[in-house]
Amino acid sequence: MKLLLGLEEVQPDKPDNKGKTPLSYAAHTGFVEGVQMLIRREEVNSDRPDNKGITPLSYAAEEGHEGVAKILLRLEAVDPERRDSDGRTPLSHAAANPHGSVAAGGVAKLLLGREEANPGKPDNEGRTPISYAAGCRYGSAPSEGVVKLLLGREDVNSDKPDNKGRTPLSHAASGGESYIPSDRLEGVVRILLGREEVNLEKPDNDGRTPLSHAAWNGNVRVVEILLLREEVDPDKPDNDGQTPLSHAAENPYVYAKTERVVEALLAREEVNSDLPDNVGRTPLSHAARGGHEGVVEILLGQGEVNPDKPNNRGRTPLSYASRGGYPYQTEAYMRVVKMLLGREEVIPDKPDDDGRTPLSYAAGHQFEGVAEILLGQREVNPNKPDNRGRTPLWYYSGGSCWHVTEEYMKLFLGREEVNPDKPDNEGGTPISHAARCPYGCSATAEGVVKLLLGREEVHADKPDNDGQTPLSHAAGNGNEEVVGSLLGREEVSSD
Repeated sequence: MKLLLGLEEVQPDKPDNKGKTPLSYAAHTGFVEGVQMLIRREEVNSDRPDNKGITPLSYAAEEGHEGVAKILLRLEAVDPERRDSDGRTPLSHAAANPHGSVAAGGVAKLLLGREEANPGKPDNEGRTPISYAAGCRYGSAPSEGVVKLLLGREDVNSDKPDNKGRTPLSHAASGGESYIPSDRLEGVVRILLGREEVNLEKPDNDGRTPLSHAAWNGNVRVVEILLLREEVDPDKPDNDGQTPLSHAAENPYVYAKTERVVEALLAREEVNSDLPDNVGRTPLSHAARGGHEGVVEILLGQGEVNPDKPNNRGRTPLSYASRGGYPYQTEAYMRVVKMLLGREEVIPDKPDDDGRTPLSYAAGHQFEGVAEILLGQREVNPNKPDNRGRTPLWYYSGGSCWHVTEEYMKLFLGREEVNPDKPDNEGGTPISHAARCPYGCSATAEGVVKLLLGREEVHADKPDNDGQTPLSHAAGNGNEEVVGSLLGREEVSSD
């Protein structure tokens, strides 16, 4: 670097396309010697912001580089309170430091020691330094040390909500990053709970309390700590009518922790384990949708839970489980479906307000394992149309654009009740639906079309209500393989 700075053609303050100068990079990486060499050059602006308004000091603060921060703070040109494009100050960046309390605390202490320091200043999102120190954002972890430093100032409001109504406690309760040690979350929560001005039940703009956020993120210890406080209502619904239990049952990303949170909440008498939200969905409905077999089992063990309770659109927990949603939990969904079918109250062929049954959803989303389970139920009608006249086979045939196997097509086609040529209300038959598959999944579509063409009942040239035939659909989508299969039939005309 010394050699480069000695060359006349080298511009030591030249920014890159992001507006970052060599000094910004040196500060960001903690390159103390580089920073010292650069600031000795007159042409170097030691407080020059990049395109996002972030200065070298903010970069040093963000990474907890105390040595660099000390050097920069000695310079008159450096403004320790300079806000970037998001309204964040160097102290705000230090508070959100991802490397831990020690690194963040050293820089934060330096910045708080300046007369200009305004630790209560919110950024454009309304978040203050303590909000960042208490919570997790962009890979940062809560910092007990910085929280304590900030709370030692009279000008810091420990319960100040941001623009979304979320307080430092709300952010601390969220946590949610799997790599963050639970003791760090717990420590910050306990510190905030020790402040008289902190409202444990303060809802954000969505009506969600700190307990609701902790439950959603599977922060078991935080949930347990909050439940010990008398002020906390363990069954308080948010603006959507979802309770902490409902949120805990819903989240698919903290599967391993969900059961413990659910058990902690159900241990409280005030918690209604079957309380529907504003759209009529119960905690069991949310758990079934997420494939949370452990939670489903726990909830089914609660006497007050109705395992077949429909929401406002008539969809039951079985309907949601049959649709699935998270491919990595296929086996879990199948076990949930079996658990629900094991209950006498559950009607396996119950249609929703759109007339769609659990089998219809399983077929439509190519949830083949679940479809096979449902087809094994005597009460299930495999040819039952919905309000649009569409049968499970119609939905499955159209899934050729994604993933359809001959084995499961044969499951439907092997049933006497199934009409493989049944049109929907628009006149579209299963083969017409399969033929519409766009170019790119033609090989799968061709297999489906051939299976359907193997049935005598199927009319290969049957037009829908708009006069379009399977051939016109296939040709319109550039599906050459399907076009070839259809033209191999005598009844199909190329005109």
